[in-house]
Amino acid sequence: MSETVAVAGSGTIACGIAVTAAPTSKVLLWARSPESADRARKSIEKQAAKLEVDVANVTVTTELEDLRAATYLVEAVSEDHETKAAVFGKLESIIADGAILATTTSSLSIEKLAEASGIHERFVGLHVFNPVTKMELIELVFPQAASDDTKDRSRALAEAWKKSAIEIPDVPGFVVNKLLFPFLFSAVELKQETGLSAKDIDTCMQLGAGQPMGPFALLDFVGLDVSKAIGEVIGAPVPRELDELVAQGKLGRKSGEGFLDWRR
Repeated sequence: MSETVAVAGSGTIACGIAVTAAPTSKVLLWARSPESADRARKSIEKQAAKLEVDVANVTVTTELEDLRAATYLVEAVSEDHETKAAVFGKLESIIADGAILATTTSSLSIEKLAEASGIHERFVGLHVFNPVTKMELIELVFPQAASDDTKDRSRALAEAWKKSAIEIPDVPGFVVNKLLFPFLFSAVELKQETGLSAKDIDTCMQLGAGQPMGPFALLDFVGLDVSKAIGEVIGAPVPRELDELVAQGKLGRKSGEGFLDWRR
């Protein structure tokens, strides 16, 4: 079936989903405020221009009621159970019968989020990766009560988006982040132990291990606040320096400064 996709959220991931979904469906994106909506429109237009994607069928709205038209509704707010649960509470009264509710969590329990949503059988973890328009993987995570229809439509949506969907058990961090973040945090520990610069360690891993992006650039790209949240969920000790940067508001690329300086 052809889905009408709605996205609850207006950040980087939300806008990336809107651009990714635009070629195959109508898209609604809900922002909390006019200011957030304006930023989202500009982000969508910028991404679409680079990729030569037509986003004429993407509608940005501040009216939650508009999402009632969705058949596949994706929550894409911050990586925090209570924040996501609060959004589910708002969506509960407007989500259409038969519509699927997905969460973009990168580490939180899908079973617990499904419980918070109240619609276990039509719930799915849809872990996309940043930048959504370029990254090919989607980790699909289903609660135990998910229906066959939910599973089939989620796989079909991933295929329509030209993504490779891998079904993952509901374990903290799923596969990618469970393996990735201990490695990223070990790079921070190595920096503290040796006095090497973040830039030099990144260069070593790019030129010596063939990584497209070094560990510090990747932490900054993900966001240090998000990285900290993921580490806490998967039980990976968060390095002191990362913790301090978050406390200082230096969150990485989105704030202009993290382990690296992105202001230039």
